[in-house]
Amino acid sequence: MSRYLTTTAATRAALEQARARGLTVGLVPTMGALHEGHLSLIRKARADGGVVIMSIFVNPTQFGQGEDLRHYPRPLEHDRDLAAAAGADLIFAPSVLEMYPEGYSTWVDLEGLTAGLCGRSRPGHFRGVCTVVTKLLNICRPDRAYFGEKDAQQLVVVTRMARDLNLAVEIVPCPTVREADGLALSSRNARLTAEQRQEAPVLYRALLAARELLHGGERDAAVLDGTVRSVLAEATLGRIDYVEIVNKADLSPVVTVRGECLIAVAVWFGDTRLIDNITLAG
Repeated sequence: MSRYLTTTAATRAALEQARARGLTVGLVPTMGALHEGHLSLIRKARADGGVVIMSIFVNPTQFGQGEDLRHYPRPLEHDRDLAAAAGADLIFAPSVLEMYPEGYSTWVDLEGLTAGLCGRSRPGHFRGVCTVVTKLLNICRPDRAYFGEKDAQQLVVVTRMARDLNLAVEIVPCPTVREADGLALSSRNARLTAEQRQEAPVLYRALLAARELLHGGERDAAVLDGTVRSVLAEATLGRIDYVEIVNKADLSPVVTVRGECLIAVAVWFGDTRLIDNITLAG
């Protein structure tokens, strides 16, 4: 059974006890509504050894105006059971007031890497992400922190932030977990209608179509982009937010695919926005 913690003081005390026993600390930051993708992060942390702590906090500062903060699922009891079964030793589930006390006015804002992709579509989102992740890293002081590759921009941003701020943590990337039909697991998938859910795997099909074209020798990013958009057009219920091909290291747009690049997409199905990406090795 996982130990359940709601305050910074109790969390720090529990982790200090673990360190006193010579254990390392692995942190899995989440917003709850756990699915197999989250649980795979816990299992990776468990396999790496030490004490595993999962945070569950729906961070209000990363939601923009008109986004789905109010409707974001919060099945806390179910999440606690899933996390414990997957191997989490500790669960840190603070209140908003615990994380952002009255008068809170300090932010972590990373430039450059947050300008495109989801940062363009969601102004202020990554300021909220960087701030809450920095706070969680400071509270838990983990040796390792685990992030999924599905949120590719977030992974690059957090990795750069940890480097720039000299944070003593290893950021561990973990593979995207998918349904049998290719749809990347996301807490937002539950909000899709039956018809939208049937169309949603088009995101992965479109990405794979670009990879197949690349393997056939095509390197022109504009051609690959057009292929993705053509496949996405098959989803009559979907509306493209963006299709981007960027350098995997710094997220800068590319004209010709060389080295490791990301091809990333975001598509709206009604009021539910889904993202996905794969690596292109040119």
